[in-house]
Amino acid sequence: MNLTISGHHLEVTPAIREYVQSKLERVRRHFDQVIDIAVILTVDNLTEKEKRQKAEINLRLSGKTVYVESLSHDLYAAIDTLVDKLDRQVMKYKTKVQDHNHQAIKHMPEEMPEDMPEEETPSAA
Repeated sequence: MNLTISGHHLEVTPAIREYVQSKLERVRRHFDQVIDIAVILTVDNLTEKEKRQKAEINLRLSGKTVYVESLSHDLYAAIDTLVDKLDRQVMKYKTKVQDHNHQAIKHMPEEMPEDMPEEETPSAA
């Protein structure tokens, strides 16, 4: 798995890099079939002063690419909300993949469970 962390109008310090890596461990723990991760941290010159920090992530899985972005006034808060959103999407994808592999009901063999009672015929009285 490749991890790329880059900054736009921002220098990525070792502390920020370590923080992102520690947060992404949660995603890797839930779903281990990650091909590569690209994280982009940006400081924008927006008119809204409180939401200038932006964090984006592209997560490539087998068969799907997940894109998530987050805006906040603090870069660490943007990373936290980014990882929360990403974790939810990865868990949703994981349940879809696992549910898809189940066998359909119409292809299951027709067997009567042993604990079901036999049909009783009403007696003529």
